[in-house]
Amino acid sequence: MQNPSRKTHPLRTGRTASAKPAAASLPSEVAAPNTPTREDRSLPRPEIGALRARHLALSERLVEPGSGARRITVDDAESPLSWLARRRGRDGRMLVAPHQFQAGERLRADFTRGQMMPRTTSNWSSGVASERRGPSGAADCTEATIAARQRVNAALETVGPEFSGLLLDLCCFLKGLEDIERDRRWPARSAKVVLQLGLDRLARHYGYLAKARGKTHAAVRTWLAEDASFRVE
Repeated sequence: MQNPSRKTHPLRTGRTASAKPAAASLPSEVAAPNTPTREDRSLPRPEIGALRARHLALSERLVEPGSGARRITVDDAESPLSWLARRRGRDGRMLVAPHQFQAGERLRADFTRGQMMPRTTSNWSSGVASERRGPSGAADCTEATIAARQRVNAALETVGPEFSGLLLDLCCFLKGLEDIERDRRWPARSAKVVLQLGLDRLARHYGYLAKARGKTHAAVRTWLAEDASFRVE
């Protein structure tokens, strides 16, 4: 006998709903927090694994090339000069001042643009296009490359042979101070003193100073006569 107080429901036929709710789709204009935007998708992303990232000091910098500003991922521990710029001595001062660091990075940038790093692997394309390239590979050098090499040579000539080798090893070839002292048979911790002198001379060549000098603002130049002036009515 059926209980009258118990309600019965008709049996529903058809497709039943799954226990797991369907994920809501986001509009094309709205992206998830961890999803790169349309502008970021067009840029190449560095493939750095979690294990490799433990041994790197990764950070992001905003650079402004000719195509516009963009944010890139860099390894601060790659350059010994960058490592020294983040350290302080016993007296509390930075081991490398900001204007010295800027001068060293400018020398490294011109060294890279000038393609002055020696080749460590075989050039398989030299045999195929030897007639077009020539014996010295002068066809690969653009005007920007030649100009960068001239800037590097001018900077090294200004600092002199006493500091040019040290600056090349540290700023361009990314050798540590201990390696430089061991290769040159210098006393321990003597490379820091020589580096300070070399970076000061390099910064003076580029026009970088520890403190700004001169007037706070330049005078306004106009085509008016000496006794004439602007007047707002």
